[in-house]
Amino acid sequence: MPQLSLFNSLTREKEVFEPLDRDHVKLYACGPTVYNYAHIGNARMAVVFDLLSRVLKTQFPHVTYVSNITDVDDKIIAASKETGEPIDVITKRYTQIYNDDMAALGCDAPDIQPKATTHIGEMIALIERLIEKGHAYESEGHVLFNVPSFPAYGTLSGRSRDEQIAGARVEVASYKKDPADFVLWKPSRDDEPGWDSPWGVGRPGWHIECSAMAEKHLGLPFDIHGGGADLKFPHHENEIAQSCCGAGGDALDDASAFAKLWVHNGFVTVEGEKMSKSLGNFVTAHDLLKVHSGEALRLALLSAQYRQPLDWSEDKIAQSKKQLDRFYQRLVEMGNIEAENANIPDHVMNALCDDLNTPLAVSALNALLKEKDTPQLKGQLMAVGSVLGLLQQDPKQWLGYNLGDAIDFDALLNERAQAKADKDFARSDEIRDEIAAQGYEILDGRDGAKVRKI
Repeated sequence: MPQLSLFNSLTREKEVFEPLDRDHVKLYACGPTVYNYAHIGNARMAVVFDLLSRVLKTQFPHVTYVSNITDVDDKIIAASKETGEPIDVITKRYTQIYNDDMAALGCDAPDIQPKATTHIGEMIALIERLIEKGHAYESEGHVLFNVPSFPAYGTLSGRSRDEQIAGARVEVASYKKDPADFVLWKPSRDDEPGWDSPWGVGRPGWHIECSAMAEKHLGLPFDIHGGGADLKFPHHENEIAQSCCGAGGDALDDASAFAKLWVHNGFVTVEGEKMSKSLGNFVTAHDLLKVHSGEALRLALLSAQYRQPLDWSEDKIAQSKKQLDRFYQRLVEMGNIEAENANIPDHVMNALCDDLNTPLAVSALNALLKEKDTPQLKGQLMAVGSVLGLLQQDPKQWLGYNLGDAIDFDALLNERAQAKADKDFARSDEIRDEIAAQGYEILDGRDGAKVRKI
């Protein structure tokens, strides 16, 4: 079994993954803020970390994958005020939609999916520790993290002091000791959600949420943390600062004392342009799933290596659908062969273990199609499909074979075969046209003719 290597954003090097405990690997990825539909960039994160979890589970006996739900946030409050809907109605609806959409993309549910609103106590406790240790302070009803108190701040992003301040778009507020300081707790107005705390009724800042939830469910340190590249600064940088300072001791000098390895997936553009509502190219997974199969979208999301930018287009989806058609066609042709339990072929596993090189893995899967039909080959195709989250549908249903209810296709195909044997090509063509008029096409293969939905 090849060793898994991953690019560590913290060290900026590809490293052989060595878990803290080989009997229990721990993975955390930042999930969505549930106030609207997830866009295709959110979906890429979910698919990438689902794949990483699957690959880890081929190598280690126990993997815990945690991905959170942010259900208290200024954007959610704004959506509630705009629509007049209660916050919990909005968050419950979009949490369910997100989970349904990601399932349609072939993502397994995370082992744990904590919600911010059920971890307020853990957040308050962490903030209290930070105040006690001198890394946070109360000012004008706010509690803020004092960035200069953590010398390792900026290790993940590599940003200078000036870049940190500019990149965070920090608010120059009278209650800050330092321009880079960020909010851990903020006061809530009467029309906003709030919880009792030592600093009055308020709500948490965004960054503290993941620090508290990761610590509760995985402990510190844990193996892998990640998310989209857009989260590297300031969100992940701030998580490191909070968690390391909350732990104290040697963690104050070690940015890896929170999570040992950081994984970030690249940005998604649409037809070469940055996705933006103002440009009219804002693409949601929910809308795409109305017109495309989840597996085709998943393969399109895996078509580029996860750290690379991904340009989203209808052509990319169509190419992915054609690739899947070839894989499913081969499974149909081996329909009478009982699959043999088989391991993932070495050349596929080597690609996946090389920093999740999915283009090479899919190329290796294509190479399998050239091999002779055997029980082992069928088992290998299914094993590769399982780890990639592909080939999970019934092959005949995927290809649309013989699914018409109103027409006896078998009778028509038998008649066509007899017509061809009798050299009655006019009747053979008529049958083909009859079937085409119903939205189906005839495919002639080694095992005879089949009908597929066009």
